[in-house]
Amino acid sequence: MPVPILTDLVIIFGLSIVVLFTCHQLRVPVTVGFILTGILAGPHLLGLVKAVHEVEILAEIGVILLLFTIGVEFSFANLLQIRQSVLIAGPIQVGATCAAGLFLALQFGKTMGEAVFIGFLVSLSSTAIVLKLLQERAEVDTPHGRTSLGVLIFQDIIIVPMMLLVPLLAGASENIGASLLILLAKGMVIVGLVIVCAKWVVPHVLYQIARTGNRELFLLSIVLICIAVAWLTAQAGLSLALGAFLAGLIVSETEYSHQALGNILPFRDVFASFFFISIGMLLDVDFLLKNPGIIALLTLGVLLLKALLAGTAALFLKFPLRTAVLVGLALCQVGEFSFILSKAGQSQGLFTGDSYQLFLDVTIITMVATPLMMAVAPRAADFLLRWPLPQRLKLGAHLSEEISRSIPGDHLIIIGFGVNGRNLARAAKTGGIPYVIIEMNPETVRRERTGGEPIFYGDATQEEILRHANIVEARIVVVVINDPAATRRITNLTHHLNPKAHIIVRTRYVNELQPLFELGADDVVPEEFETSVEIFTLVLKKYLVAREEIDRLTSEVRANCYMMFRGLYKELEAFAQLGQHLHDVEISTFRLGEGAPVAGKSLAQVELRKKYGVTVLAIRRDSEVYHNPDPDLELHPQDLLITMGKPIDLSKAAGLFQGPEEARSL
Repeated sequence: MPVPILTDLVIIFGLSIVVLFTCHQLRVPVTVGFILTGILAGPHLLGLVKAVHEVEILAEIGVILLLFTIGVEFSFANLLQIRQSVLIAGPIQVGATCAAGLFLALQFGKTMGEAVFIGFLVSLSSTAIVLKLLQERAEVDTPHGRTSLGVLIFQDIIIVPMMLLVPLLAGASENIGASLLILLAKGMVIVGLVIVCAKWVVPHVLYQIARTGNRELFLLSIVLICIAVAWLTAQAGLSLALGAFLAGLIVSETEYSHQALGNILPFRDVFASFFFISIGMLLDVDFLLKNPGIIALLTLGVLLLKALLAGTAALFLKFPLRTAVLVGLALCQVGEFSFILSKAGQSQGLFTGDSYQLFLDVTIITMVATPLMMAVAPRAADFLLRWPLPQRLKLGAHLSEEISRSIPGDHLIIIGFGVNGRNLARAAKTGGIPYVIIEMNPETVRRERTGGEPIFYGDATQEEILRHANIVEARIVVVVINDPAATRRITNLTHHLNPKAHIIVRTRYVNELQPLFELGADDVVPEEFETSVEIFTLVLKKYLVAREEIDRLTSEVRANCYMMFRGLYKELEAFAQLGQHLHDVEISTFRLGEGAPVAGKSLAQVELRKKYGVTVLAIRRDSEVYHNPDPDLELHPQDLLITMGKPIDLSKAAGLFQGPEEARSL
């Protein structure tokens, strides 16, 4: 006997594979691929899937698992750190967007109830899409990631009062005040239960279950915690997603969080795909083709309006402009909970005619555009930072007094004050090394400054912030932050501001090493590789291998692998060693930019030694190295020049190797 849902699942998975493979070849984000799959398979285009309601149920499970994993990777301590984002930025973003939507809807002749309802719809963003993209980009723990999460948590909470207000907006008589008070009481009870479970109940239960060694029993227990808390919050009138996030927070407080996360991840990825596919199924392609102009105009308006208001909310937290831009472009779409709210409004008569389908099309297109918006956000931020804007806006209102006066030079700069930054600062203090810390968390800065740490608030991607830390006289700069894009920007900027500084960068993955080396990093420490070294060290210890053998093997692996990672630079190590023995000159490398003044000229024509006192020791071009290059050798863009000279001479000659774009960025 055929089962309809199985037929639809075969179609969905088969079509997903084809679409995702095509998207991979075109470098289109996976999220967009799933939404396109839904559009193709949905009832408005090919009509391949019949069990649309069942797919929507699977989509709800996907949202629950997605928010649960976010909660597991988070913690109550992290939640307290973003309380300002929840309690300040969230209300500002929702309130300002509601007001803007209300004003614009009134201009188009909507009634007051309809206008307020439209403001509600536009104010919500997509928790599932934004958090999934932040996870994929390893940016959940960045300043803009934490701020976005805080705003999204507030939106997940405020959706409930919005739902209660829908009948009132439609003119139905209902005691809204009493309902809100009851809801508040239920919410407080649930939060209390969550805290009790996180501290006393769940850790003990999971300990007893883990003792059995039964993987199936452990997995079922984790799934039960996730679904039970989500169900409890839904019964209380709150959202399933909020309950799933709270369930994840409960598990995150136990020592079994990593095992739980590993067990849930495969299920999350499968079920979360149904959520994005179900979103695509809602898009009416025929309606889109009949009304392309108005849909495009409304979509662009929503994206710009929400980006501006969400970014403004981040500025109220005194973040720098770059963080505000990243937050704004992350939250510029309309969210999945707006669909739920829209159905309630449709049943109450707040949507008439084609308004509902217009809303669906605009919402889905903003969701599809989100990966692109987040991808271009760093470039957009850099573009805005070139404008002649007030320094207080660029750098953030938390920027304190200049401390560079108290930094004597030849010091260490630590960028980021997480676990790695703290340990490094402790080691520097023990060794009597002068150091200064740059951190983006204002509460951390306030607390550590009170404790006597030489720390100040700032966005180290900005030249002014690095100059505050006396970058030009620093000996070593260590970058230990969780924002890959910012890490690359800081590395490049530091190398240009102080070519003689030794730059050490921590990164998560091995594949990020080569770009960082090319941007000027001297040493890059990949957590992925170091974790593997630590694992095999522990294994060898358990097999009682002699400590001397373990240390020798560890040293060899690190030496050989890091040399392999550095690929392009391993042939140039001899020059670096030479520089250590020359005290009045230094060895420096320059990457020749497109359109640089010396590009296309020979060494004889440039006369670097005669005019600038700089000697070119070697030139690296693709895979070939020209040692002691011929004077008639023509310089090409992307050549790597290994030079020797006095620091002041190298600094004067640096502009010859920069293209117009590099010069403007500095």
